[in-house]
Amino acid sequence: MSDTRRGILQDVERPAQLDATRGGAPGADHGWPPDSSRRACRQRRLRPSFLRYHAAVNAACPCGSGDPFAGCCGALLDGVPADTAVALMRSRYTAYVRGAIDYLIETHDASTRGEVDRAGIASWSRQTEWRGLEILETVRGGAEDEDGIVEFVARGRSGGKSFDHRERSEFRRRDGRWFYVAGTPVREPTRVSPRVGRNDPCPCGSGMKYKRCHGR
Repeated sequence: MSDTRRGILQDVERPAQLDATRGGAPGADHGWPPDSSRRACRQRRLRPSFLRYHAAVNAACPCGSGDPFAGCCGALLDGVPADTAVALMRSRYTAYVRGAIDYLIETHDASTRGEVDRAGIASWSRQTEWRGLEILETVRGGAEDEDGIVEFVARGRSGGKSFDHRERSEFRRRDGRWFYVAGTPVREPTRVSPRVGRNDPCPCGSGMKYKRCHGR
């Protein structure tokens, strides 16, 4: 037997030998390997991808609720239904921040979903530096209501210009799930892109044509 192989076998047999000499049962924890070695092994097993994931789910939710993302909008983006209209509003803002385009389409009410421009939404989401959401007012929209209104301001920066998009949004509950129907601008937001045509996607990011949104 080679010296290398003999050394490996001796290391493998060492725990059992320690058990026998100390009167313990095989497999009992007698301090070998040392705790410091165990901790080092565990730390090596924590790969960077896991650490990044752990940091992401424990970070504050982009919607501004103050709760961790995983326990706030993260759960809704994963499929948990929003229990109120304002919860859906917050989750849709977070979807814009995180580029969850499918979620934005799926939570758009069927009555207006056909007017949504997916490419426009994706572009707006990707090109905007989102800076916060402020909920100004809610009307109905509770767990027992069938409709609701949420007025909000979404702040961001796009095309080198900052903007405050203030909107009064309409929500509807169908089969126990809340959906975004449409939004009415409260005031003209700061223009963040060149002049758009009436049939182009509205630069506010609603996903609707300009003529049906801020072009009215």
